[in-house]
Amino acid sequence: MKKRVYSVGQINTYIKNMFAQDFLLEKLHIKGEISNCKYHSSGHIYFSLKDSSGTIAAVMFAGNRKNGLKFRMRDGDHVVATGSVEVYERDGRYQLYAREIELDGAGALFLRFEALKKELAEMGMFAPEYKQPIPKYIRTLGIVTAPTGAAIQDMINISHRRNPCVQLILYPALVQGDGAAQSIVNGIHALEQLGVDTIIVGRGGGSIEDLWAFNEEIVARAIFECRIPVISAVGHETDTTIADYVADLRAPTPSAAAELAVYDLGQLLELLRMMHATLHMRMREHIRFERQRQEQLKIRMGYLSPQAILNSKKQYAADLEEKLQQRMHDRLVRQRHQIELLAGRMEAGSPVKKLSQGYSFVTDSLGSPVTKIAQVGPGDRIDLRTLDGKIQAEVLATNAFGEGEQHESE
Repeated sequence: MKKRVYSVGQINTYIKNMFAQDFLLEKLHIKGEISNCKYHSSGHIYFSLKDSSGTIAAVMFAGNRKNGLKFRMRDGDHVVATGSVEVYERDGRYQLYAREIELDGAGALFLRFEALKKELAEMGMFAPEYKQPIPKYIRTLGIVTAPTGAAIQDMINISHRRNPCVQLILYPALVQGDGAAQSIVNGIHALEQLGVDTIIVGRGGGSIEDLWAFNEEIVARAIFECRIPVISAVGHETDTTIADYVADLRAPTPSAAAELAVYDLGQLLELLRMMHATLHMRMREHIRFERQRQEQLKIRMGYLSPQAILNSKKQYAADLEEKLQQRMHDRLVRQRHQIELLAGRMEAGSPVKKLSQGYSFVTDSLGSPVTKIAQVGPGDRIDLRTLDGKIQAEVLATNAFGEGEQHESE
């Protein structure tokens, strides 16, 4: 029997046609981890998909990258690749020809998260000027969360411990799975219509898939458009959602949200006590200051009163009168002393005093004083005036004094 021999190319072509006729292989969605990823200069991407059970070679041509790949692939990425499995005749091996590649699970959600975050940021929904201040002292607190679980219990316990007077209103919402986003939106609208003072929107921790309802655009818009301040409290401190960015205040945990929303009554009472003590002290200081000022004003009024001014003027006039009298007395004493000096001088030169001492005042017949013997001669009549009268005499002779006699007579 004659053997039928086939070439390698014929076999590869046959196998390729078999793959092409299998409709299952025309459009496959294959999930796996990227390995041996290489970006070729031509724009093609060569890589492998692997999982715990095996590996398959793959390629994405440059023409499919624009619409089929939204991120830069790296080794280790978990993806879902959509395409067909065909045989490459030249090498005689099959491979995946990928037309679309997207991140699998959390990776895909992260891309959606980043895209929505960028879009809402560009719309200004994260802008600080739109943030409403959280009221410091509230009477009603609305909470949108699951009615069971640790998150609501923590918020209730902390709120009651800090201030049991604050009323809590719970809207039992779905926080995970289908319909969760719409349930959260309904809760925000319901509490807004009730007119609570502050709203907390949140839940406990979980994976990005568990928290995804708080990354939906309808939830972000409901928080942004709410007229009541909203505090987001989603997951743990390291978890971040779109709701955290758009809310008026982000709390790292639900417990922290309750502390931020509900003021501590004990601290408030202590603050009021301190303020009361401070006010009382300042009032006493103010009263003491006003009393001192009143006393000072009273003293000034005493100085400035009409009676005080009149008394001051009277005293001033009395002082002037006393000074005037003293000056007049001093002047009279000085004048009297001068008069006494002049009187003494006049008395010393008084003719009467000379006459009382035995001297006489001699005048000639014409009444002119005779002071020298040359003024008269023998036979001339002269008058001698004494203290008690006048003596008429006749000159018998004149004799001039010698120098010695003159000195003696003097």
